[in-house]
Amino acid sequence: MKRIIPLIALVILPSWVDAQCAMCRTQVVNNVSAGEQLTLAQGLNYGIMYLFFAPYVAMGVVAYFWFKKSKKRA
Repeated sequence: MKRIIPLIALVILPSWVDAQCAMCRTQVVNNVSAGEQLTLAQGLNYGIMYLFFAPYVAMGVVAYFWFKKSKKRA
């Protein structure tokens, strides 16, 4: 159960976080005031969150397999 909670948090958390930088937010505000949809803002948020979490997920996978392999040796 303790291992499932962080996984669920990682899946749900990006939808709650607005990770736009100041320049991205300015661009989104300009596009929204011009009448465009909010899909640009959502796309920017997902892109930023993907770039933020991807290295940590990759390192976690490598660490997991490294740990499993070292446990088999012992």
